[in-house]
Amino acid sequence: MASFLIWVAAGAVGGGILLLLLANAYFTWYIGWENAQRKGLSYYGGTLAERRAFREKIRRRSAFLLPFVRFQARMQAASKKAAEIPSFLYEGVHGPGYSASPESFRAAVLYRPTEQDLFVATQMKCGTTWMQQVAYEVLRHGEGDLSDAGHRHLNALSPWIEATDGVPLGEAPRVGARGQRIVKTHLPAKLCPYGEGARYLYVTRHPVSCFASVADYFQLMYGPYAPDPAKLLDWFLSERMWWLPWPEHVAGWWEWSQRRSNVLFVHFEEMKKDLAGVVRKVAEFLGERLSDAELKRVAEKSSFDYMRKNEELFEMSPPNLFSVSGTYFKSGQADRYKDVPEQDRKRILAHCKERLAGASYPAARFYPDLG
Repeated sequence: MASFLIWVAAGAVGGGILLLLLANAYFTWYIGWENAQRKGLSYYGGTLAERRAFREKIRRRSAFLLPFVRFQARMQAASKKAAEIPSFLYEGVHGPGYSASPESFRAAVLYRPTEQDLFVATQMKCGTTWMQQVAYEVLRHGEGDLSDAGHRHLNALSPWIEATDGVPLGEAPRVGARGQRIVKTHLPAKLCPYGEGARYLYVTRHPVSCFASVADYFQLMYGPYAPDPAKLLDWFLSERMWWLPWPEHVAGWWEWSQRRSNVLFVHFEEMKKDLAGVVRKVAEFLGERLSDAELKRVAEKSSFDYMRKNEELFEMSPPNLFSVSGTYFKSGQADRYKDVPEQDRKRILAHCKERLAGASYPAARFYPDLG
């Protein structure tokens, strides 16, 4: 009887090991398949039905994979071998290892902008997609067409210059009467390619709100592999932060905006308070004359409610195993900093005050708690 039980136990253990090996092999294959679908226009260039079909494939495959990856993540956490935030280093600036590379950064830095290029620049989670949509609708006078018959998706229209997701720079469609190309970037000013004839729209938001949104993003994109809050905060305040820490990023672009008339600096909170006013400012900056009706239409199609309702047109990254059932438009609030624990808020504010000492950016004018 004892030998029989030993045999059964050994069989169970062997079966469990075999199942884990099969799951690991399938997971490895799945990651390769998913990565292939996110390059260039593989996802964003598809019709709405094709993009929905791809999302459904992920949902079906997640039924088998999610229990395995949750188990694997727990094992990593228990062994204190949690995966590091994927990144690489280029010219002193870290970038996201999942959507860019040193080669893609280098290609972006070496690009020479033309008069047709309109850059929308931000640090991550500071209003990039929002301003891209504002710029698109301004150039189209409120008649932007993100549909199967038009530009399909914002990221099939607007290239992310330093990354590999979305439409390649050379294939990006031109928009408006003057054939503008709307280029997304998170590059700091010291790396962003500059051209006197190009235009640059920069958006920032309160650093604590930025961190809150970054935390949401990692939970959405990394699921059980997302770093714990303490580790994420350490990263956010370190030189390992993608595209440079918030203070350096903001200070560099503020200096550009003060020295160069082709750079417009906008705050996220200003967009929340008076979107129509920001639309008018952007239109004037771009030399577009909008009628009152056109301005109203641009503001309506750039509103949080409109973009959340039509999220399939504005996804910031192609869906993955974890994000497929989530949302990128969590709240759209200007005061996200209130969601961050007080001790973390104080740490972020102290860090920003210290790093902005001597910088020309008048932080206290826009954010009194940075004074």
